[in-house]
Amino acid sequence: MKLYQALRHVDKFRTVFDFGGREVAHWFPGHMAKGLKQMRANLKSVDCIIEIHDARIPFSGRNPVFQDTLSAKPHLLILNKMDLADLSNKQRILKKLEKEGMTHVLFTDCLKQRDHNIKKLVPKVMDIIASKPRFNREEITNYCLMVIGVPNVGKSSLINSLRRTNLKKGRASRVGGEPGITKAVLTKIQVCERPIMYLLDTPGVLPPKIESVETGMKLALCGTILDHLVGEDIIADYLLYSLNRLGKFSYVDKYDLQEPSDDIQHVLKRIAVKLGKTQRVKAITGVGNVTITIPNYTAAAYDFIRAFRKGELGQVMLD
Repeated sequence: MKLYQALRHVDKFRTVFDFGGREVAHWFPGHMAKGLKQMRANLKSVDCIIEIHDARIPFSGRNPVFQDTLSAKPHLLILNKMDLADLSNKQRILKKLEKEGMTHVLFTDCLKQRDHNIKKLVPKVMDIIASKPRFNREEITNYCLMVIGVPNVGKSSLINSLRRTNLKKGRASRVGGEPGITKAVLTKIQVCERPIMYLLDTPGVLPPKIESVETGMKLALCGTILDHLVGEDIIADYLLYSLNRLGKFSYVDKYDLQEPSDDIQHVLKRIAVKLGKTQRVKAITGVGNVTITIPNYTAAAYDFIRAFRKGELGQVMLD
């Protein structure tokens, strides 16, 4: 099918997402509250704050509590998962962050075996630290950094990448594809020999109150909030809306659709059929119960979301 034919209905797609009166999902388990408290208590032993966030949402969902309570220390923002982000407007992002007071920014892909930007991190941190007095740590020859961020943005991957690059050693932090993997508070890990540098790994901490439903949905789509707290069906629908709004139609070929669609039920049915994700259910009829096979919409939604998170639906910028 020719492209102009496939896109003939796109101009009728949704331009606003209907959240249906939903409220923001709140997820602030005990280990988050404990972690935030201990982060504040350990600031005296820290030379620089490394905040890591998802490059697909450089403005949405960054915890304002970090900026309010940890701003006394030099601060570097790392926008990770750059391989999944559409960075065609990278300068716009940097300028907006600069207006918000964030002048030190680095883009990384911490899962990549050799990320050249990771090599820039230690020299950049040393320059940032040198620009401000160290006060009580002036005579201490080693350096201590605190890694902070919302859940599942790659804090543990960053630590492992730094160790791999600077120490030629393997992973020290467990890495997972869902939020809440790191629950231990302030684990101290060496990441560099010259100079001697340690990172304090911390659990991901969401704001106790997320600013809006749309911000919460972006966080959920990027895997920062557990899927079941929001619902795979609504996350999948918001993903479809976002891909269409951004003109990213690679899902059409991936799932053998005839054309882009704004109907999530239609898309999930096609995904379920293509991947063989079905379920058998009992139906009550006038002649008794019969077992029928229907598409498993939940499994199809999960696959759709997972494909996005793995970058199989193209690079996107949600902000």
